[in-house]
Amino acid sequence: MPTDRIADPQLAALLRSARAEPRTGVPEIAAMREASRARAAARTPGPAMPTVDGVIAGVPVRTYQPGLHPVVVYLHGGGFVLGDLDTHDAQVRRLAAATATTVVAVDYRRAPEHPWPAAVDDAVDVVARVAADGTPVAVAGDSAGGLVAALAALRLRGEVSLLAQLLVCPNADPTLRMPSVAEKGHGFLLDVDDLQRWMGMWLPDPAVRGSAAVSLLVADLTGMPPAVVVTAEHDPLRDEGDAYAGRLVDAGVPVVHRCEAGLVHDFPTLRDVSPAAAAAEDRFLADAAALLRAR
Repeated sequence: MPTDRIADPQLAALLRSARAEPRTGVPEIAAMREASRARAAARTPGPAMPTVDGVIAGVPVRTYQPGLHPVVVYLHGGGFVLGDLDTHDAQVRRLAAATATTVVAVDYRRAPEHPWPAAVDDAVDVVARVAADGTPVAVAGDSAGGLVAALAALRLRGEVSLLAQLLVCPNADPTLRMPSVAEKGHGFLLDVDDLQRWMGMWLPDPAVRGSAAVSLLVADLTGMPPAVVVTAEHDPLRDEGDAYAGRLVDAGVPVVHRCEAGLVHDFPTLRDVSPAAAAAEDRFLADAAALLRAR
C-alpha cells in the first residue's frame, strides 16, 4: 500500500529542493532537451566497454559490447519528446554490463517533430533487422521508452520470438487517467502538466490514446514475452505500470513485478544521489540478467 515515506534522506532533500523551485511558464522543447543532456552529463559515467555508433534499418543506434548474445534493444525514456543516446548512455552501459549482452540503444524519432507511430516504427525496424538472422533479442526501456518497447513487441508478435521485455517505470496508459497520476502528479520530479503536454505532442488525437493501438491497458497481451516490470511508489505512472504487469499475468505471461517503496519516477537516473535508487536499479539489473539467462 502506498505511503508518504521517501526512501532515504538524500532523495528527500532532492525533492525538497525541487519543490522550492518555482515553475515559470512553459519551457521550450529545445531548452528542455538541452537541460536533459546537461543533467545526464553531470552523472557518473557507466562502465567502460566497446561501443559503436551506427545505423540499423535506417535508424541511428549505439551498440554496446558488440558481438555478444543475446541482444537487448533499448528504448530510452523522455516523454516521447526528450532523451537521446547520450542522456541514457550510463544507464545502458550498466544494463549491458549486468546482463553480459550486446545492447543496441535506439535513437528513435521524437515528438513533436515526429508524432506516433514514428518511434514505434523505428523500434520495430531495428528489432526486426537485429533478429533477422536468428539472433536472440529482448526489448527494454524506461518510462516512455518502456511503452515504445512494449508496443514494438506487440507489433512483432508472431514474427519475432522475443526473449523478454525489461521495463522500468513504463508509461502504459496514454490517457493518463490512473489514480496515481493525480496523487503523485506534483512534487515528485515528474510533473503531470509536463506529462499531459508531451502526450499531446506524441498523440495529438485524444481518441487514439485509449485505443489498443497504443494503450497497454487495452491491447490483447496474449503471447507477449516474459517481463520484468519495476515501478516506483511516488511515480505518477505507478498505477498504469502495476496494471500492465497484472494484465500480463492474466494473459499467462511470466512476470517479475515489483513496486519500489519510497522512490520516484525513473529512479536509475538518481543513483548518484540516492543509495535507495541505486539499490533498486541493481535489483532491476539482477532480475533482467536472471530472466535473460533463463531464456
